[in-house]
Amino acid sequence: MEPALSYHSNGNCNTTIDSDIITWFDVSKNAGSVQTQILSRILKQNHGVEYLNKWLGSYNIEEMDVCALESLFTSVVPLASHADFEPYIQKIADGETGPILTQQPLTTLSLSSGTTEGRQKFVPFTHHSAQTTLQTFTLAAAYRSRVYPTREGGRILEFIYSSNQFKTKGGLTVGTATTHYYASEEFKIKQEKTKSFTCSPYEVISGGDYKQSTYCHLLLGLFFSDHVEFISSAFVYGIVQAFRSFEDLWKEICNDIRHGTLSSTIKLPKMREAVLGIISSNPSLASKLEAACKELELVDWFGLVPKLWPNAKFIYSIMTGSMQPYLKKLRHYANGLPLVSADYGSTESWIGINVDPSLPPEDVTFAVVPTFSYFEFIPLYRHKQDCSSSVVNDDFIEDKPIPLSKVKVGQEYEIVLTTFTGLYRCRLGDVVEVAGFHNGTPKLDFICRRKLILTINIDKNTEKDLQIVVEKGSQLLNKAHAELVDFTSYADVSNQPGCYVIFWEIKGEAEDKVLDACCCEMDVAFVDHGYVVSRKTISIGPLELCIVERGTFKKILDYFVANGGALGQFKTPRCTNNPFILNILNACTIKRFRSTAYDST
Repeated sequence: MEPALSYHSNGNCNTTIDSDIITWFDVSKNAGSVQTQILSRILKQNHGVEYLNKWLGSYNIEEMDVCALESLFTSVVPLASHADFEPYIQKIADGETGPILTQQPLTTLSLSSGTTEGRQKFVPFTHHSAQTTLQTFTLAAAYRSRVYPTREGGRILEFIYSSNQFKTKGGLTVGTATTHYYASEEFKIKQEKTKSFTCSPYEVISGGDYKQSTYCHLLLGLFFSDHVEFISSAFVYGIVQAFRSFEDLWKEICNDIRHGTLSSTIKLPKMREAVLGIISSNPSLASKLEAACKELELVDWFGLVPKLWPNAKFIYSIMTGSMQPYLKKLRHYANGLPLVSADYGSTESWIGINVDPSLPPEDVTFAVVPTFSYFEFIPLYRHKQDCSSSVVNDDFIEDKPIPLSKVKVGQEYEIVLTTFTGLYRCRLGDVVEVAGFHNGTPKLDFICRRKLILTINIDKNTEKDLQIVVEKGSQLLNKAHAELVDFTSYADVSNQPGCYVIFWEIKGEAEDKVLDACCCEMDVAFVDHGYVVSRKTISIGPLELCIVERGTFKKILDYFVANGGALGQFKTPRCTNNPFILNILNACTIKRFRSTAYDST
């Protein structure tokens, strides 16, 4: 039976809970001193572990003043990358039981997405990881409810997916961080605390086949359509992918709702049993949905969300960074329904909360939660372009790390983490800018990943640069009534001079002259001085635009999932040198265009 739906008199069904958790976030008023205390807790909890002993082994950590301990730690323990921790994590994975990174034995490891490095990494996961995830979700929900109150007992249409778990040689459980969380008690507690319940049972979330899970998410979301308060996924890609699939699946889904059946394409026994235990025949709902879908088809599914889920208040997902290119399509589906950017974190640690949910995703910032980890910030300064210089492998000059209490508005930084889970002064690789403060804690604007994605010699172009370029090129495509579905790129240095190659998957038909113009437009849209000069001197060749067949990027997704990833964790790599992905892209290329933009220079 469906739980009763009701608003409290002030429009907020969880006033006391919301007030309590927002009051808890008053720790942000004294963020600097809280950070010093957090570092002391981490070090006193894990003092004596193998990794730290070489630097702190001779000190009496237990007796040290917290400020002295912070000064000591940041002066003697070096900055590290994930590669520095890999040998220690591998020992733990292989079954060594001593205190290697943490005093408490690790029993679980998370898999990173592998988007940046091209391979997935092991990251320690503990009960603290699940607790901070619960805190993040409940705190974010409290801020959202102030702007977009939801009904108690309502449903969330969540496109969430677990990956398959496996055991290491030493018996540790490995899976994505979200997989561990969805299986945890904290996931159940989150639903109880927020009084909003996911449409899909655990058997759908954990099915392991994203296509079958997506079908069931859509089916159950429509079965409970009048009860859905908002729509969510880990990354906005998951929502867009699901709605694109719905355009082809809606007739079959409506048939299942009409008859209380489940498509024969759903093969997993536990998933079938769980879904069939929920749905029942509802001919009137099926007819209503069919009529709505026929209308939506005529307008290319514009306004799909409010049409099918009339009580949905907003769409909630990670929408920053590499997710921004999907916002245009999501807005097409949403027709004005608010888009609320989810919070800022990584596999290593949660970092910040969106305390201004009414802001559009392009303007969102994240208030750092000072109790999650100990945060340091490396000040970054842009290189002045010098085209006579040799190859530059990074586009920043960096200063010494500073604590959270010393950051300045307008300055860019790379984040450094010290976590309860055994990472010490670990460089995250994210570039952020301090946009302001919430109480005493900085609000961060995510800029890009630190690692350069496109470079051949003196040119330096980040993911954000690429997104701007692709957006300019796709504007010409839109005028021709075609649509960019997805894109990626790579720097091809197999021939001299090397060149940038951009792969597009498009929906609709575009004439060759339009695509040729798109190619030239993108070539001149790279404004990095090193690129412009290199193109003019022919030390970088003409940009190449490759058009791939429909479904190519789903093949890349399938490759990712087949190698242990989960759909909820997937991010299309905006630049890749992965040979398997490049093989897919090249095999699916149906047209190639080379820019002539610099031919007359």
